[in-house]
Amino acid sequence: MLSLQFIRNVFGKSFRNVNICKVRCLGLDCFTSGMTKLEAPINTYFNHYLKLPLPENKIFATYVWIDGSGIQMRSKDRILDQIPCDLKMVPKWSFDGSSTGQATTDNSDTLLVPSAIYRDPFRKSPHIIVLCETYYSDGKPTQSNHRAHCAKVLSKITDQDPWFGIEQEYTMFDMDLWPIGWPKVRGYPVVKSQFSYCGIGEHVAGREIVECHARACVYSGMDYGGSNAEVMKGSWEYQVGTTPGIKAADDLWLGRYLLGRIAEHFGVIISYHPKPVGKDQPGIGCHHNFSVNKMRCDGGIKEIERVCKVLCEKHKETMKSYGLGDGEENRKRLTGKFETASFDSCKWAVADRGASIRLQRSVATEGKGFLEDRRPAGDCDPYRVCALLAETCA
Repeated sequence: MLSLQFIRNVFGKSFRNVNICKVRCLGLDCFTSGMTKLEAPINTYFNHYLKLPLPENKIFATYVWIDGSGIQMRSKDRILDQIPCDLKMVPKWSFDGSSTGQATTDNSDTLLVPSAIYRDPFRKSPHIIVLCETYYSDGKPTQSNHRAHCAKVLSKITDQDPWFGIEQEYTMFDMDLWPIGWPKVRGYPVVKSQFSYCGIGEHVAGREIVECHARACVYSGMDYGGSNAEVMKGSWEYQVGTTPGIKAADDLWLGRYLLGRIAEHFGVIISYHPKPVGKDQPGIGCHHNFSVNKMRCDGGIKEIERVCKVLCEKHKETMKSYGLGDGEENRKRLTGKFETASFDSCKWAVADRGASIRLQRSVATEGKGFLEDRRPAGDCDPYRVCALLAETCA
């Protein structure tokens, strides 16, 4: 690239006050490729258009869905003529499924069915975000639509009032595909994983993104529970719930969408991979907390123990649904180290963070409460996990 000084020497004084954006050519295997701006002036023209007054009867609706990868999200906008009071007022829509890994080119029309409405933290009220399920033209759910099955399972135990709370861990990467806050020479933090968990100062990175995400989640109407820095520098966690029914899983997916959108503003990549930086660094999980009425009532510990036994009996089959695809990448995380259990075995215990399924000390003391399934990977689909947990009570 021509240096700024070279341009000034050649073209004279007229270029002395030019603010030139630094760019870098990136060739990325897993995320994207091309020219990425590293520094850019505030675009006053963009701000001008954002502040244009809109007619009261024009509402932006951003339709959001999970694509064929099972982890990436897509979105597109539609203008509605009124603020929808419920899902029936939000029209179904379609998209090109052949471009999202969800259909073939010769039969590409794929249906978007609205499932949940949220306030839009980017455009602000009255504009909305619509979380959608995806269906083939014959009315069957697409392969990445696990919400449909989850809803059916939960409908069978509504009388038991199932509650879920989910803890989503993730890692932030710079555009050079190295975790934020780590030395830029492909180096590792000087102090390994000793002060990053719930840490401050030099031991954490990315707090400004976490703060933006927290406020966006609360504004949207999610049952956002909180956040904290995780064990590996550059990794964080946000929580949703405790929430009845399918809403916790809906909220988790909406939280992933908001996080990805916010990361765009900071030039950061969000990863949910269960072992993003090799075997010597902590992994990324998505713990699921679960209970029904029987567990929360006096003497509920017996029902909790019964469900734990069922989950362990079905461990081998369950693990196929506890991570992206067939869940095999989760094997890299569940090694018995870094507060994880083994991928190939299952145990439940009280206050043991190395257990597959953990009961808090207060649960054992009070004889009632909930269980925490610590096996799901960071890239799991919460609809799949919630359905499996609920099936133990169906």
